[in-house]
Amino acid sequence: MRELKRFVRDRTRLVSSVITPILWLVIFGEGLGFAVSFTGISYTQFILPGIIAQTLLFTSIFLGISVIWDRQFGFMKEILVAPIGRISIFIGKMLGIGTAAIFQGIIVIVFGIIIGVPLTVSAIGLALPVMIIVTIGLTCIGLIIASLMTSLESFGTIVTFVNLPMFFLSGALFPVTSLPYWIKWAFYINPLTYGVDALRTVLISGWHSLLPLYLDILIIVVFDILAVIIGTYLFTNRQ
Repeated sequence: MRELKRFVRDRTRLVSSVITPILWLVIFGEGLGFAVSFTGISYTQFILPGIIAQTLLFTSIFLGISVIWDRQFGFMKEILVAPIGRISIFIGKMLGIGTAAIFQGIIVIVFGIIIGVPLTVSAIGLALPVMIIVTIGLTCIGLIIASLMTSLESFGTIVTFVNLPMFFLSGALFPVTSLPYWIKWAFYINPLTYGVDALRTVLISGWHSLLPLYLDILIIVVFDILAVIIGTYLFTNRQ
């Protein structure tokens, strides 16, 4: 609840975090749509799942900065001396940050509908669970980075170093299947690739996905489990 209140009350961060993915969707979707085409779908329709994944990625990882803020201003010390487990603190932050990311992802879906992307109610209903499981692992990445960092400057540098490669190497802006073999390995080891692929599968009718949906979900869930284990270990052992 505290994480959600902080997110909602910070109007500047809320507005900027919503406008950024919308600009990506409009500029890339409409601008490159004249140069890039797919059989049966527009480039805007193709890129929408990628921009949703981008929103989840950037929000989930960046909001991990709250751990550093709490540590520097002494609030984390007050929480740690309370009669609750550190795992509970970690899970609470994960759920709060993840909910904020899902909220922004839903806004991107609504904007996609406004600009004419054909989405059915059933497709959106299937996309929401995918968004949730994708967000869990991404949120843990942000908390892991925050647990290892001691300053806001270091956190910002590392987050930028993590965010951009994960986004550009996820197939969010172009199909992975059309890439040469020597670079495909970078996409296959990126967990966000399978999140984007799963979102395209449920949001775009008839899309030929990279993997079957159940395999995408399985890979994401395994990544989530590993991220939660590593995140809770680092957070609970942080001095």
